[in-house]
Amino acid sequence: MAKRTPGSGKSNITPAMRQYLEIKEQLGDAIVFFRMGDFYEMFFEDAVTASKVLGITLTSRDRAKEIPMCGFPYHASTGYIKKLILDGYKVAVCEQVEEAGEGKGLVRREVTRVITPGTVLDDELLEPRSNNFIAAINTSSGLYGLSYMDLSTGEFFVTEFKESAELTDELMRLRPLEVLVAEGGEDFCAGNGLNIKKISTCPSRDFSLALNVRRLTTHFKTNGLQGFGCGSLTAGAGAAGALLHYIKETQRSELSHIRKLTPYYTDTFMAIDASTRRNLELTENNRTGTHAGTLLEILDNTATAMGGRLLRSWMGRPLKTGTEIQRRLNAVEELVSETSVREVIRGLLKGVADLQRLVARVSMGTASPRDLVALGASLTKISRLKQRLLPLHSQLLSEIQSSLDPVEEAAHLIHESITERPPLALKDGGVIRAGFNATLDGYRDIAAGGKDHIAAIESEERKKTGINTLKVGYNRVFGYYIEVTRANSANVPSDYTRKQTLVNAERFITEDLKIWEERILRAEEEALNLEASIYRDLLRSLGPLEARIKDTAELVAELDVLVSFTLVAIKYNYTKPAINDEMAVSISGGRHPVVEAAMKEDFIPNDLSLDSAGDGIIILTGPNMAGKSTYLRQNALIVYMAQLGSFVPAAEAEIGVVDRIFTRVGASDDLRSGQSTFMVEMNETANILNNATSRSLIILDEIGRGTSTFDGLSIAWAVVEYLHDHLEYPPKTIFATHYHELTELSLTLERLKNYNMAVKEWEGSIIFLRKVVPGQASSSYGIHVARLAGLPAEVISRAGVILKNLSSGELTEKGLPRLALGREAAGEDGRGESSQTQGNLLGREDRLRAEIRSLDLDKTTPIEALNILHKLMGLIDDS
Repeated sequence: MAKRTPGSGKSNITPAMRQYLEIKEQLGDAIVFFRMGDFYEMFFEDAVTASKVLGITLTSRDRAKEIPMCGFPYHASTGYIKKLILDGYKVAVCEQVEEAGEGKGLVRREVTRVITPGTVLDDELLEPRSNNFIAAINTSSGLYGLSYMDLSTGEFFVTEFKESAELTDELMRLRPLEVLVAEGGEDFCAGNGLNIKKISTCPSRDFSLALNVRRLTTHFKTNGLQGFGCGSLTAGAGAAGALLHYIKETQRSELSHIRKLTPYYTDTFMAIDASTRRNLELTENNRTGTHAGTLLEILDNTATAMGGRLLRSWMGRPLKTGTEIQRRLNAVEELVSETSVREVIRGLLKGVADLQRLVARVSMGTASPRDLVALGASLTKISRLKQRLLPLHSQLLSEIQSSLDPVEEAAHLIHESITERPPLALKDGGVIRAGFNATLDGYRDIAAGGKDHIAAIESEERKKTGINTLKVGYNRVFGYYIEVTRANSANVPSDYTRKQTLVNAERFITEDLKIWEERILRAEEEALNLEASIYRDLLRSLGPLEARIKDTAELVAELDVLVSFTLVAIKYNYTKPAINDEMAVSISGGRHPVVEAAMKEDFIPNDLSLDSAGDGIIILTGPNMAGKSTYLRQNALIVYMAQLGSFVPAAEAEIGVVDRIFTRVGASDDLRSGQSTFMVEMNETANILNNATSRSLIILDEIGRGTSTFDGLSIAWAVVEYLHDHLEYPPKTIFATHYHELTELSLTLERLKNYNMAVKEWEGSIIFLRKVVPGQASSSYGIHVARLAGLPAEVISRAGVILKNLSSGELTEKGLPRLALGREAAGEDGRGESSQTQGNLLGREDRLRAEIRSLDLDKTTPIEALNILHKLMGLIDDS
């Protein structure tokens, strides 16, 4: 709310400022754009805030400088609104709703719309290929109700969760720009790394079930919510009703284009948590946050904005029903083989505008004349598209073809009523096609005939006065006039009435010219008013057809994504994966889709065979830079792409449907929540262990690096055993590690196999072969990699000597290499764990002593003693 400065409360405040303060008081935290003539003005705290954010000059409205003010021309508002919205502000647009001088006294003003980050409708403020979601969260019933809407497309969804972590994951997938919560619930959204632009609040009572069921059923004109399939979603209904009410309030609209509420359940799709989306860089890269270098960049060859948005939606919800996956794959397969049909379809898709957002603007009465022309042209393209799809027979493409509705009535109505190249705005006139309305044609004829007559007046007056330079002109201030240069002013007839004096000319009016001016302007005004009325009627006539157009838009978007998958498959030589309900994943010649696309040379493919009922866990060893991380991610991406319904980068792939993909990759801290790198790593690991099933795919790239060697190795060892033994069949797991000790687990865990990244040693250096081969790596080659990274030769040489001493067990009593004597031990005094335990790890004599000291002879049976003796002899033989 605007705070009145001392001067603003005085009795001599102007009527306009009093009007402003009354309007502002109703709008809370919104920045009010107050229309004054050709400018939007802001005052008080709004002006101070806006001047900083927008970089415009802060001035004052009064001499005492008690009313801060800033403003800009009304026609420049779009850019300023966008900047404020992107900074998370709410903007209320207050317009003059009558012409100055038309009313008595103060011009009447009203708030026509309130724009928030989640309620943007203008194309200039929207990302074409991304949804602009606003969400509401309801936690009042012990469950977590979530509803979200894209006002610009009319999509409206609802769901529920039992756990807050599930809600957080879904919000991370959706990335809403604005979230509505009950008062006091702001901390949930602010503290989960969600990066929400705007957190809006309302009273807790606004989320009550009874109130919101009534709001929803009133809006949809139904007796209940069962018809939408969400009658049991009580927390979800509370969120959906509150969200619908909030948006109606901000938009001053009934939202007639919101025609259905769609329930969904996240367990019907493959689960991808926020960590996995980040680690696999599905839609955003980890460096810049853009889609460059992501899987989305590879897959998105869509021709329409609708297709681009649907692709992102599919990428957030991979399928896990084999039949649905197969339907998409079969459609892509047919499009790959039908080259000529595909190329025609692609060409037609390029001519289809964003029907979803066009229909929303039609419904809300904000569609421009050019929007309608684009809508009509797109529907005509869809009619041709329907014909071109006829030869295709795969189930999904056949269903799209039969369901596509060109809505010919709408296309015909638009074509008959709107000119081919209308002006941008209705107020400019010339929107309605000639011949559509006889009365309008009459007004236009009068105006056109009058202008012809005025042109004749110019010729007649030149002859009458003998002034060859005389001309008839027009401007909005003075209307029509006769202009005569000063040099000819003496020849001006007496019946000319002077209207304006310029430096080098005089402007006059005559009675005849005035009569024709009034006739023309009256006809033009009547024509403009009638055009506006006809246009509003046209928008209303399209209303009953909106649902059909929206359904067709969804089908076009689906077709667009399938064609995009086809183009990608052809471009990169992808193959159709075989999908089944088995618990195995088999990939021959697999490649990383993003890395391959960025490489100039050929990508070296690798195979994978994982079977929860057989070899379900792979321990992968090998040096850094050998390709372990690429191999991990490419296999996860291949499975993920297959369940999107896309062909995959492999020679062959057989995918048993996966219910979740987990990744524990890389090292990062979370300073905002006070979590160290190791704590983040343990949280991610705990999530995997607590939620993985036999149908899950797990990608682990090191566990335990953030702590001491023994602690890290112990945790990694225990994690592998847990994954192997906890379920009847282990989750399909690839575990890349530098703990070579983990390879010994293959001796005791029957479903675990060792693989390594092959390298070749040559003349003191190593060559990365990028191939995955059976067995364990002989070395981590860390010093070789350090040399490749450019570490100084002295450091490389010293590291080699220390490694040799560590490996041979030549340690001091403090666990340091003997060559380190005489050097400062950097704070190690022998009491810390690190140097002593790491020495014990590699020193065989110390390992022997440790084994003997750990024995409890009083509790050791004769058989156990023989086994222990055998183990100790093994340690001696190894030395």
